[in-house]
Amino acid sequence: MTDTIDASPEAGRPPRRRRHAPAAQSDAPPARPGLKGPKAVINPVVTVLAVGLAFVSVFLAAFHTPTAHRLPVAVVATDHSAALFDVRLQRVAPEAFQIDRYADPASARHAVQHREAYAAYLSGGGGNPEILYAGANGPAVSSLVASLGAVPDGGGHRIPMVDILPLSAGDSRGLSVFYASFGLVLAGFLFGQMTYQVAPRLSFNQRVLSLGLFAVVGGLATTLISCTAFGAIPGDFLGIFGIVTLLAGAVGAATVALIRVFGPIGAPLSSIFMLIMGNASSGGVLPPAFLPGWLQPLASVMPAGVGVRALDGLAYFHHDGLTRGAVILAAWIAVCVGTLFLLDRIAATSGIVHAANR
Repeated sequence: MTDTIDASPEAGRPPRRRRHAPAAQSDAPPARPGLKGPKAVINPVVTVLAVGLAFVSVFLAAFHTPTAHRLPVAVVATDHSAALFDVRLQRVAPEAFQIDRYADPASARHAVQHREAYAAYLSGGGGNPEILYAGANGPAVSSLVASLGAVPDGGGHRIPMVDILPLSAGDSRGLSVFYASFGLVLAGFLFGQMTYQVAPRLSFNQRVLSLGLFAVVGGLATTLISCTAFGAIPGDFLGIFGIVTLLAGAVGAATVALIRVFGPIGAPLSSIFMLIMGNASSGGVLPPAFLPGWLQPLASVMPAGVGVRALDGLAYFHHDGLTRGAVILAAWIAVCVGTLFLLDRIAATSGIVHAANR
């Protein structure tokens, strides 16, 4: 609080002091003057090209020649049969697969259904061998897994393939989850950017309310479009709605936090990390096992990666990744909103101290 002196006291009376509260604080990033001269010409070019070239570089690095890196294959066979299958497999696709032994066909089938293995070789115990796989992993994975069937059985014949988790009729290419998540990540980025352009002086409570409204409405609309209108993503409606809402909220909150912390540069930073790195490593186009080693770890921590896995789990893989995805997405929201709250309190405290010292 500050004191000011009433400049027109009545005769014979001492001047009165009026107390004024400091101005209310908002969570707007620090104001910066507009650029002028050569910087105004060069900076937009450099910023936009940096984002565009990052997109080209990351996506080409991830997908120009995707190579499988030791995809797990469940094997139920005798030691001799398993060893022969492994040798023949390495001749067909060196380093693409790794053999994991399972005790019985039921456990091997469970591994494929829960995405712990990409295929299962069942020797048949002297009968007819077969290979189980999940078409829900997408055509690219199914095409690679088909090479397992080229490995001859003991009689020199191709091993029959059985798809135990086919794609839904409304998702013939297995890309619906990726498109839905990409759209939400893009919307979250645009929300975080526009909220400071349209309303830079919102209070913390108003900013969080706006974020929540965006996430819920965006999540509901995306679920209705994906599940109801097109039938592109099968699975529990409420579960899918919950995950896409958390995904939208996580990306929106991260973008808002980056802009709050770094100012205008936070928008291109968010586009690089949330849009480019996040979507490239999401596993929506190809599983993370196909990505370069430096991109693979991002799939397990970035909102897009954990969101895609959770949605795939809801749609096809018996809730694989659902709990982990919900926890990580909620953590992103909590950390980013907590950052906004902390910075808002620091700004408010600084304003009070500054006003008191005037």
